[in-house]
Formats: sequence, structure tokens, C-alpha cells
Amino acid sequence: MAEATWIGPIPDPMPGPAPAAIDMDSWVCPAPLRDSPAIVMGHGGGGAMSAELIEHLFLPAFGSAAQAEMGDSAVVEVGGARLAFSTDSFVVKPMFFPGGSIGDLAVNGTVNDLAMAGAVPMVLSTAFILEEGTALSEIGKIAEAVGAAARTAGVKLVTGDTKVVDSGSGDGVYINTAGIGIIPDGVDIRPERAEPGDLVIVSGDIGVHGIAVMSCREGLEFGTTIASDCAALHGLVAAMLATGADLHVLRDPTRGGVAASLNEIAKSAKVGVTLVERDLPIPQTVRDACGLLGLDPLYVANEGKLLAIVSPEDAEQVLAAMRQHELGREARVIGACGTEHPGMLVTRTTLGGTRVVDLPIGEQLPRIC
Repeated sequence: MAEATWIGPIPDPMPGPAPAAIDMDSWVCPAPLRDSPAIVMGHGGGGAMSAELIEHLFLPAFGSAAQAEMGDSAVVEVGGARLAFSTDSFVVKPMFFPGGSIGDLAVNGTVNDLAMAGAVPMVLSTAFILEEGTALSEIGKIAEAVGAAARTAGVKLVTGDTKVVDSGSGDGVYINTAGIGIIPDGVDIRPERAEPGDLVIVSGDIGVHGIAVMSCREGLEFGTTIASDCAALHGLVAAMLATGADLHVLRDPTRGGVAASLNEIAKSAKVGVTLVERDLPIPQTVRDACGLLGLDPLYVANEGKLLAIVSPEDAEQVLAAMRQHELGREARVIGACGTEHPGMLVTRTTLGGTRVVDLPIGEQLPRIC
């Protein structure tokens, strides 16, 4: 076929003002290069890049001062008592979202990290980093949310700190919380205890918090209001422990979602974890929003749900106890641990196939917790 030839003058560009210059430096790659010489957003996503940053930079630098097990909370013995100790920082954007705020997250997030070790949360510290120019009314609302969440959870705010950074150096309010809880005798909950044959239970719908934050970020709307599932889970854990069941593993699937949590557990315990796709409790609103944004709900953060791994003999009584609690009414089994594909998470699809659900590299939804 002959090449087409344009005969006549070259047309002028479309009329109107010249387009604004594209600032490529402000772009964030959802799958950033892993050999970047500088920190990128993916390093804070709770996925493979976060793990590599800890393993290859922080742990070698800390040396013998670092504890071997680097979980969401550490178990330490003090005066014969076993304590869980945890710290977390919250940089969510926006600071207020349907169903909560950064203040609720700061308290509930640390309470939940303690609860995932089976601990009864006792005390928290609160440190605020405030950006110059932030309205005092907004800071007041966040402080009230912190206080209300602490009262609801039954924990005391015993110490704290406040810093102010220059305008443009922060994003309104950042909060760091640290917490201490007491672990009851006989409780041994850690990722290494997952065994072949164990069942995987989730306490309710997944992906809700991440989509709730996205629903009000940058003016995005999904046709309905999705409220965050942010909640303190220690009461639900206490109900589960009261059954006398031996809970092997508990985890709140925050950054990186269910996929990141189960990948970490599979790797720690050297077991394979298989989920059943049709059993995953994903609300239609979350499915629709994820379809629109090109996201996988398994990677979307949660702030009021937990994963439990228990023996099949204990599963029924644990489920019954969870369903009697307001935060576990929709609890269900979603998968199991096995000897196949050790260290990996896979999902059995509705068509009968199997797909690998790998640890995310970076973060699908930055700044959501």
C-alpha cells in the first residue's frame, strides 16, 4: 500500500491557550523502580519495598540493638509480666474522611496492633506534628477524636509531644502513637504458629477503609458514601480468647491489605495459604470502586477488620464468638493453610483456576493510614 502524503500547509495547533507545562517530578509511580537511590512513596506501602528497606537498611544499621522479630508489636518481659509494645505513625490524607479522622486512626491503629498479640491495651503516648498555618479548629476536632477513641477503647493517654514544622513542610497534622498492653498467661499469638490445615477467618467486609478515604480524596465520588471501618478490635479479640481456643495468628490487614498480611504470615510460618475467591466478603460498592480505579480489593487497607488463623477444631467456636460481637457479625472462613506453595498466597478463582497473590511492591493507595 502506498504511503499517504499530506498536500498543503501544515495545520496550526488547536486554538486556545497553550497547555500548562507537565511537572513529571510530581508524578508517583504505582510500581516504582526498586533500585531507586532515594526514598519513594512505595517504601511506605507495607509491601516488598517496605520490607527491603527494613531488611537492607535499618536492620544492618541497628545491628545487635534490633530485636530479631520485627512485627507490628513486640513482646517483652518486665518483672515477670509479658507486655506488648507498639508504635505507629499516621499521615492519612485527607485528615477527615467518611467514618472517621486521623485522630480515630491514631488510637485504634495502635490499640489493634497490641490486640493482635492478644494483649489488653493499657496506655498510649501521643505525639503531634503540626504544620504551620493549620486551623486550630481542625486540630481541635482531631484532638477530640483522639480523646473519644481512647475513652471508647478504655486506654489512658499518659504522655506525648508536640512539634510544629514550617508551612509546606507537612500536611496539616501527623500523629505518632505508641502503646503498651498486658498479654494474659497462656496466650501465644504470632505469625510463625500458622500450621498446615489451619483455617483463615476474616471478621467482615474487606477494602472498606481504603475506598472510604479515596472517596473523598481529590473530589472522587463513587455514587455512594462508603464509611471507614475504623474501630478498636481488642474487645473482639477478648471474646475470641474467652472461648479457650488456641489462636495461632491474628493480624489487622492495614497497609497492603489482606494480601500483604497473609503473604507475611505465609513467609514467616513457611506454609502456603490458599483463599477461595467466592468466599471473600467484598461489598459491591468496594468492587465497583476498585474496578473504576483498577485496584485489587485484596491489597486495599482495612482499619477495623482482623484475620485469624486457627486450627479446624477451634474454628467453629471462634466463629460463633466472633458473630456474637458487633465487630464480628459477618465473620467467615475464607481460606486455609497447607503444605503446597510454602511461603506463598494464592487464590482459587470462581472458574477453578489458581492465581498467585504476591506481596505488593509499593502502595496502590498512598497516605491512607
